[in-house]
Amino acid sequence: MPHEPVRSIVIVGGGTAGWMAATYLARRLAHLNLSITVVDSAAIGTVGVGEATVPAIRDFLSAIELGEADVLRETGGTIKYGIRFDGWGGEGHRFFHPFGLYGVGAEGVAFHQYWLRLNALGKAGPLADYCLATQLARNGLFLPPVDRPANDIGVFNFALHFDAAAFAALLRRLALANRVAHVDGRIVSVATDQPRSHVTQVTLEDGRTIAGDLWIDASGFRSLLLGEALGVPYVDWRHWLPCDRAVAIPCGATPGDPTPYTVATAHKAGWQWRIPLRHRIGNGSVYCSSFQSDADAEDALLGTLEGAPLADPNRLRFVTGHRTRFWSGNVVGLGLASGFLEPLESTSISLIQSGLERFVALFPDRDCDPRLAATYNRQSVLEFERLRDFLFLHYLANGRDEPFWQAIRAVEPPAPLQIKLDAWRSGGEFVRNEWDTFQDPSWLSLYAGFGDLPDRHSPLADAIGEDALVDSFGRMRAAIARTLSHAEPHGAFLARVAGA
Repeated sequence: MPHEPVRSIVIVGGGTAGWMAATYLARRLAHLNLSITVVDSAAIGTVGVGEATVPAIRDFLSAIELGEADVLRETGGTIKYGIRFDGWGGEGHRFFHPFGLYGVGAEGVAFHQYWLRLNALGKAGPLADYCLATQLARNGLFLPPVDRPANDIGVFNFALHFDAAAFAALLRRLALANRVAHVDGRIVSVATDQPRSHVTQVTLEDGRTIAGDLWIDASGFRSLLLGEALGVPYVDWRHWLPCDRAVAIPCGATPGDPTPYTVATAHKAGWQWRIPLRHRIGNGSVYCSSFQSDADAEDALLGTLEGAPLADPNRLRFVTGHRTRFWSGNVVGLGLASGFLEPLESTSISLIQSGLERFVALFPDRDCDPRLAATYNRQSVLEFERLRDFLFLHYLANGRDEPFWQAIRAVEPPAPLQIKLDAWRSGGEFVRNEWDTFQDPSWLSLYAGFGDLPDRHSPLADAIGEDALVDSFGRMRAAIARTLSHAEPHGAFLARVAGA
């Protein structure tokens, strides 16, 4: 007997996660005879402070057939080539995590091994000099990536900054145009088939009921379906990522072109973000409540604003970690309903995106074979763990003197991170794991940025003579300079494509 196909999907919660799910599923499952309904309440606010992304957002926009220029125009968006980290190694310390490669390798040996060799001789120059994305960011320029770059110097990408609420509104319009139904109402009860761990229907405050075959829990930190109704436990990662509070306050934009990068500035008990949009600057402080009070964090943030505040402080409390199961029965959690990793590397939206991609790849019949869910959960947990390790490295490698930073330096790394650190420190080798979001260049930017360099370079990098190597490095810097001459100012690009 054939399995009964899914006929209805109900998405609980609007906001970024809910409307990303609606637009993506409406496009990817358009060939199936099913209905998609979003249930949310205008009376319930959304977190809506996430304004920065990683380059994967471009793949998502392509999948839902939404133009990047449209997003920039409708959301006050800007370009992002990476993140500048200020003060993490101590006051005055700074480095950049770019969305691009470093230099060009030779004879089967990675570029960074040659850089380590010359750096030990004092002849390499900063690693950042060999990354086009970093130089575009530093110079406030925009250049679109080419499909077939001549060599690795031309391999780079970009992401977007945008107003999260405006982005969700744009997705909402697109979803409704693609026949997604929208129900405005507050859910007061959830009916379940507990033996199967299935949600069957929800009841709204006005008495209406909504049934569905598959459910997407995009209800935010409340986790109405996955956490409350199905009782899926939560894994607490505050041991490694102890920040548990955030306060966000947008302010007026400053004169001049917006910078094409995010800034993350360390402070006494966490860090502060700066995200430039065309019409405002997004500001927020992420901190550990054991080392800083809410009032002190808010006052400190207000004291750094570059313009007049545009809204009251948005205060958030959270626990870093994830649900033990991201998919349980016929419910898949997305966004905050499934877990939370602090926004240090702007991964919240990309986690929603990857969750949707996995869900569609494993799309079930109505019975929801638990083996599909097991595969989905294994992949989701691995993705979260890999990101946890990358984020924790920012804290572990810090060079600050405050009690918060001293305490976190004493925390033992997770075993997979220690394996990566050992391979790097012993010989400049990268360990690549399944479901790593950030690849070798990103790890290199952190290692070099914090001055955590290996004891030696690979002997394979000695095959090229020193003078020839110095000459090659000079030609790489010259090639980047020539490429920059073809770029345009970031502000001019925004004015041209988005009417800034």
